[in-house]
Amino acid sequence: MNSRFLRSLQLYLGFLDFIVLNAVFFIVQFFFESQSLITNDIAYAHLGFFMSAAWICTILLTNLYHEKYVSSFEAFTKMTIRAYLYFLLLVIMYLFFFRIMDLSRVFLTVVLVNIPIALLVNRFLYLGIVQYLKKQDFLIKVAVIGYNSLSKKLVNYLEEDTIKKEVVGFCEEPENVHELSAYPIISNIERTIETCKAHGITEIYSTIAPEHNEAIYNLMQTADENCIRFKIVPDLEIYMKKKMHIDYLKEIPVIMMRKEPLEEVGNRVKKRLFDILVSSLVIIFILSWLLPIISLLIWLESKGPIFFIQERTGKDNRVFRCLKFRSMKVNEHANLVQATANDSRITRMGKFMRRTNIDEFPQFLNVFRGQMSIVGPRPHMLRHTDEYSKLIGQYMVRQFLKPGITGWAQVNGFRGETRNLAQMQHRVEHDLWYMEQWSLVLDLRIMFMTVFNAIKGEENAR
Repeated sequence: MNSRFLRSLQLYLGFLDFIVLNAVFFIVQFFFESQSLITNDIAYAHLGFFMSAAWICTILLTNLYHEKYVSSFEAFTKMTIRAYLYFLLLVIMYLFFFRIMDLSRVFLTVVLVNIPIALLVNRFLYLGIVQYLKKQDFLIKVAVIGYNSLSKKLVNYLEEDTIKKEVVGFCEEPENVHELSAYPIISNIERTIETCKAHGITEIYSTIAPEHNEAIYNLMQTADENCIRFKIVPDLEIYMKKKMHIDYLKEIPVIMMRKEPLEEVGNRVKKRLFDILVSSLVIIFILSWLLPIISLLIWLESKGPIFFIQERTGKDNRVFRCLKFRSMKVNEHANLVQATANDSRITRMGKFMRRTNIDEFPQFLNVFRGQMSIVGPRPHMLRHTDEYSKLIGQYMVRQFLKPGITGWAQVNGFRGETRNLAQMQHRVEHDLWYMEQWSLVLDLRIMFMTVFNAIKGEENAR
């Protein structure tokens, strides 16, 4: 789907959902007030504010407006139902923990029943908009020059963009076509512009480079004269078999192995300021009182140091000293053998700390010092880095980033003991995905999912 159109659609859907959610709440509140059924306006105002915040958190948790959902009515509706269930859970938790007694149960029932109905109406409105756009001039008719493996792959991708693109056919010399094509051969290459004008085609993709067919140069110029956009799709598969990214150093194209938002200085500054802010707040308001309590409990159960300090590999494969609350009895295998299920070395206090992630809290000091980030690939023992770098392709690419207290792999189930090579491979894949998709919003989403998983409990937390 066209990226600019996709962003507009995502903003529109998100804004509309937020509006209807609040509209339902305030309409029901207005009705109840008119019937003198509401006695505590402050409690209802707090609830309304919390519902708005809970819905935003739910969006971050489920990634509701991701392209893979909004491009399909069925997938979007299913994910909306899932998002609403998360939202409902948060509201129930709010009512339970804050023991709101001044709220009408009938009011809550009416609001919580009507919100999913309003969201469903939005989904059908979205479907109607999609169908309308398909019938209007918003739909771009496309012709593809060349019939080859690249053009067939291109057509498959264009078919996915059902809102914006309609493939009319191929322009190719008849002698070069030796099979039944998915779309008709509408003309030879020489008559491409005439055929496009006849079919109302306003966009041409050429999979044949100008240096391979000089007629393409003339077609490019003629297309401009007839208000037809002309785009060339270079075939780079003969050089590279994987997805690449192209940037420009002034007029010089630079092909990169992957997209890395954190290569930009501005993004690195934003992430570092975010890390400093969050780590400072945690150190001042949590570690300041948690540290003496945990230290005493660790000391009472097991003699030895309060902190477990281990050398691990960080950004650019530099070694740093990673801090944790000690969760094991002092043993000589701590830096060699990873903790496993029912590990006899783990203390009772250690089991609790590992299950709740409390043992990781001293790493906020590593973050404040700039050795780690709040979110990033988890740092591994030196021995593991040495072993896995020889067994897993692209393993060392994850070292381009600062290691994190939590990460995309961890919130997707790849946390704790690594039982086999395939699990580590999946961790690496998630770490690389995070590196290519980084944004502050994604960091916030991962932090929220980490807290949510800690409250819910994780099978791999040990």
